[in-house]
Amino acid sequence: MGGQNSKPLHKKQARVVMMGLDFSGKSTILYKLKMNQTMETFPTVGFNVESLEMAKNVSVTIWDVGGQDKLRSNWKEYLEDTDALIFVVDSSDVPRLPDAAAELVTVLNNENMLGVPFLILANKHDLPGALSANELTQFLKLENYDDRAFEILHCSAYTGEGLAEAMNAVARLLRRS
Repeated sequence: MGGQNSKPLHKKQARVVMMGLDFSGKSTILYKLKMNQTMETFPTVGFNVESLEMAKNVSVTIWDVGGQDKLRSNWKEYLEDTDALIFVVDSSDVPRLPDAAAELVTVLNNENMLGVPFLILANKHDLPGALSANELTQFLKLENYDDRAFEILHCSAYTGEGLAEAMNAVARLLRRS
């Protein structure tokens, strides 16, 4: 019978914030994960938010925050109570990597992000001139973040390549935190 003494099973709802420069592929990634199809997206003004089932008894709410220059000053408003960060980099847009690196530093140095694990998604790795994970690791100076768990993975938002691995990485990072 067990009705009165049974405890309901509760799923852990993790808050994951996804950030990166405009045109890095954040919204395309989000909707590829949510609906398993490539959708035409437009520059995000504000944010998109979706809940995804990741694993048994683990679900996440992903906040895809707009990356245009004029919106980045508001990024700090989305960082409170963050369980993990996904930072998307267009690995083929080498001229904008210094901007991406600077924004990553700003986000990771925010007081709400101390110790928060993060995943760097090197999107568009299938395009000519894309940097390797090792090159991006050096460029983004990820060795400076040994105070928290992080991973870097290649992906293609357009084809979906690497996105399942990215969700597995987020699950690993959440378990470590």
